[in-house]
Amino acid sequence: MSDLATPDLAGIELGLDTFGDVTRDASGALLSHAQTIRNTVEQAVLADSVGLSFFGVGEHHRPEFAVSSPEIVLAAAAARTERIHLGTAVTVLSSDDPVRVFERFATLDAVSNGRAEVILGRGSFIESFPLFGYDLRDYEALFDEKLDLFSQLLDEKPVTWQGTMRAALTEADVYPKTENGLRAWVGVGGTPESVVRAARFGYGLMLAIIGGPAARFRPFADLYRRSLDTFEHAQLPIGVHSPGHVADTDQQAWDEAYEGFEAMNNTIGKERGWPAYNRLRFQHDVGPEGALYIGAPETVARKIADTIRTLGAARFDMKFSTGTLSHVKMMRSIELYGTQVAPLVRDMLA
Repeated sequence: MSDLATPDLAGIELGLDTFGDVTRDASGALLSHAQTIRNTVEQAVLADSVGLSFFGVGEHHRPEFAVSSPEIVLAAAAARTERIHLGTAVTVLSSDDPVRVFERFATLDAVSNGRAEVILGRGSFIESFPLFGYDLRDYEALFDEKLDLFSQLLDEKPVTWQGTMRAALTEADVYPKTENGLRAWVGVGGTPESVVRAARFGYGLMLAIIGGPAARFRPFADLYRRSLDTFEHAQLPIGVHSPGHVADTDQQAWDEAYEGFEAMNNTIGKERGWPAYNRLRFQHDVGPEGALYIGAPETVARKIADTIRTLGAARFDMKFSTGTLSHVKMMRSIELYGTQVAPLVRDMLA
């Protein structure tokens, strides 16, 4: 019998993620980081108004992305929203202090009236490590140790803890306390070790699927559920984070998204030795075997529904910011995602 657990389809959550990508104005000039951050808050407000479940903001420390302190952006969004949950995509725990991360998110949880979530990760970029004085040779050890400490802080009781990467704690009590606990996930790029780690510490699993079909990640979903049983944890949700963009037609969505997507891939690719991105690769990636959810509402909804069924996922977060894609086009994408894609996904799953 399959290990796949079927989620409550009525409770499927559809959310959005952004890295605060610096975009261009109507004249083609790059916006300031400040304006990009203000636009990000406006995007969260719209996501709330169209009934979406989650709005996530990533942490980065490089020029293409405006947000290095997501919790402050999320607090600004909390003041102007009512229902949507607000969190990160991701918080780079390895180069941060678990106590300060907990304090910041407990504060966000207070100002948002219980809507804060934290998605913890090692990060796919490494700028934060030298910036904050960490050695990349400790990449794995830093995350494992800090995740252990953060797990204990989530109990919101005095903590006695000792590791090798920060000072020990003796009956340390951390404030503020939350009213109903803090929802926490671990973001995973797709290694068995990372999946087992998330299960061992009892976190929800957020799969970052940015290449290939969702079916390729089915073994990780199965491994996660088996591991939860092994560690005697209750079954916890699996989420998916993937890039996407919605417009009125497939062709319009592809044409709008391609330029920014090509530029971002080529910028990062120069650093990592990737081949130049091209339209043929893009058209493959927006198809059934690719990880881009780009197209008209029905096209995107069908692909999301297939992914949810394949993985037994409880949430799908579309990373809607794509390089220099304009704020106006992103706002239209959010509107269509909430008003058309989300209802279609629920109908398809029903």
